[in-house]
Amino acid sequence: VQLVEAGGGQVQTGESLTLSCTASEFVFDGNAMIWVRQAPGKEREAVAGIGSDGSPHVETFMKGGVTVASDNAKNTAFLQIHNVKPEDTAVYYCAGETVMNGFSRYLGAWTYWGQGTQVTVSS
Repeated sequence: VQLVEAGGGQVQTGESLTLSCTASEFVFDGNAMIWVRQAPGKEREAVAGIGSDGSPHVETFMKGGVTVASDNAKNTAFLQIHNVKPEDTAVYYCAGETVMNGFSRYLGAWTYWGQGTQVTVSS
């Protein structure tokens, strides 16, 4: 299984950014996935994801600030971050799990991880 994130880079405060997560040997349709970020000096934290039933989940602190979706035909998941702020600077990871009913924000529940993509927001 391989998950590959893309779309990171340097952006200005207030801009929008779309990250992608393309999978091989893993199918998003019917399985759960999650977006996680790790800011400098901080622990990884869940941002948003999609449950095994296709329902979106967004962490409370990010509600209104992100949209999560998947294109099952392309086996790719997306995270769109709206109106980015400097505190959104982090490495963003996607993760997937085949043995999960619904969704979990517990990071230890996820088996397959991408290598991450750096997002840097300048003011």
